[in-house]
Amino acid sequence: MSEALHNVAPPGSIEAKDLEHLLHPVTNLQMHHEKGPVVHQRAEGAYLWDNKGNKYIEGMAGLWCTAIGYGEEELIEVAAKQMRELSYSQLFGGKTNEPSVLLAEKLKSMMPFDAGRVFFGLSGSDANDTQIKLMWYYFNAIGKPEKKKIISRTRGYHGVTVASGSLTGLPPFHKHFDLPIPGILHTDCPHYYRGAVDGESEAEFVARIVGNLERLILDEGPETIAAFIAEPVMGAGGVVVPPDGYFDAVQKLLAEHDIFFIDDEVICGFGRTGNDFGATTFGITPTTMSMAKAISSAYLPLSAVVIPEFMYEPFIEQSGEVGTFGHGFTYSGHPVCAAVALRNLELMEERQIFAHAASVGESFQARLHGFADHPLVGETRGVGLLGAIELVANKASGQAFDPKQAVGAYCMGRCEANGLLVRSLGDSLAFCPPLIINETQVDEIFDKFGTALNETETWLNASG
Repeated sequence: MSEALHNVAPPGSIEAKDLEHLLHPVTNLQMHHEKGPVVHQRAEGAYLWDNKGNKYIEGMAGLWCTAIGYGEEELIEVAAKQMRELSYSQLFGGKTNEPSVLLAEKLKSMMPFDAGRVFFGLSGSDANDTQIKLMWYYFNAIGKPEKKKIISRTRGYHGVTVASGSLTGLPPFHKHFDLPIPGILHTDCPHYYRGAVDGESEAEFVARIVGNLERLILDEGPETIAAFIAEPVMGAGGVVVPPDGYFDAVQKLLAEHDIFFIDDEVICGFGRTGNDFGATTFGITPTTMSMAKAISSAYLPLSAVVIPEFMYEPFIEQSGEVGTFGHGFTYSGHPVCAAVALRNLELMEERQIFAHAASVGESFQARLHGFADHPLVGETRGVGLLGAIELVANKASGQAFDPKQAVGAYCMGRCEANGLLVRSLGDSLAFCPPLIINETQVDEIFDKFGTALNETETWLNASG
């Protein structure tokens, strides 16, 4: 393989060293070794530069996460100050640190439900893994050990650990990994464009898929199901915005069968949908919530799980019997991560980032939906500063391209060539810019995308 590397990258270059030493996450490794890596070197605000001097406007906020933009000096200063004062502290055995306590207090004050306790981790994956363990722990503690199953949805994304990867409803995250594990169930994705049958209205579609959920619950036995987990807007599954009435119907059904609602706000939280949380945008009243990404604007890794007080109370007695509450991570409540996240949330308030995102989101959505008439576009969908454009082989019928054509990947490559970073999710192109973006930059994103889309059409026509 070392000889093949020389055809892709100069010997001794960072690109060559990447190809020799790194195992990349969520990457087509075969294609990676054929094309080589793009080396990101620096970033500022809504822009990023590679090591060849090419400038890109950030259309994906990194991985849905750099909400406040790159290079924010206040966050850099907070991190440096906290490192000098207390570079590390643990939360095990009743130890604590001020940044973690104050961040927990801040998060509770922001929650759109009756929040009780906050547990810290480092990623959305470990947050949703923790959610499963806390559900199991709780129902054991209250004497319902049979109530353990979790219902997720096809095309949902909730992480990549053994447990959270099982919640994820995307085949590449299961195949060859022996997932999902037992006790994790999947129900319909609420994507009307792809899931509706001929002649079915949105209301009829909602009634049908919620009916399928009800049958799943009854077939499994409500007494065996602990929780249902959902992203308000599906992210990695294609930026799927649910139809009107979907979450209302789901919540009514869950309440009837005493099933908890885990709200995965890892992508939607902290202003992305034009409100504080996706739960607010879609009228969700969750039992528990997972957060990560924008909680620190990705300056340092941090996640949080928030649970109600009624769940926490049985934990006290159970941990007393065993001798400990046996869950936690070395970096749970890392003081530097917590200090940065706390200041990040304060800056969002001081600068009215949520209101700004809602306002700019109107222009963003208008430009996004302006591509609906393009010959290659089957559907445009989005909310706030989040959206997707789905490319199709036949506009009239909605027929998808053969996956082997990799049309979405080609279009993403043309976006990059034109100085725009987006993400292809199959043949859907996802957009998730930093929340600080302005209307001029919104136009820059979609002007460059328009060029890339036309180049993709030319390529397809030329290839027949």
